[in-house]
Amino acid sequence: MAEETKAPEVVEEAPAVEAAAPEPVEDARSEAMKIVMGDVMQAAAASAEDGKKRRRSIPAGIAHITASFNNTQCCITDARGNVIAWSSAGKAGFKGSRKSTAFAGTLVAQECAKSAIGQGMHEVEVRVQGAGAGRESAIRAIANAGMAISQIKDITPMPHNGCRQRKRRRV
Repeated sequence: MAEETKAPEVVEEAPAVEAAAPEPVEDARSEAMKIVMGDVMQAAAASAEDGKKRRRSIPAGIAHITASFNNTQCCITDARGNVIAWSSAGKAGFKGSRKSTAFAGTLVAQECAKSAIGQGMHEVEVRVQGAGAGRESAIRAIANAGMAISQIKDITPMPHNGCRQRKRRRV
């Protein structure tokens, strides 16, 4: 029996791979999303890097006033619908039937407008909904608080054809 001689195994070393610098990560959001979001996320990331909290000044917005027969609510938003300030008659300290008064509507709108002015807003478009007593007094209160009113819209829903009528009476 002949002894077999084994050839020494040659291990080839792979060429050294240089540690490449990581490529910059592209933002995964689509172009449409960037337009919709207005690059808010980039501004938030920049403020996080600075360590300081930045507040954006929003010059114009929309004031939504809901004046029902039982309550008056005011909500001021930016153009996209993000809430800047809000108030209601219950938050202002009114209870029961006093929530639906014109005085409650005035205080609600003043409180809401002052909060929005503190964040840099000075012009609003007013959208009023409902037929309550605080409706007109709330608009006046926003104007007296120092905000310029560019437009007043009534967005109270109106039925086109109404509800189905009851069956006719047969005599």
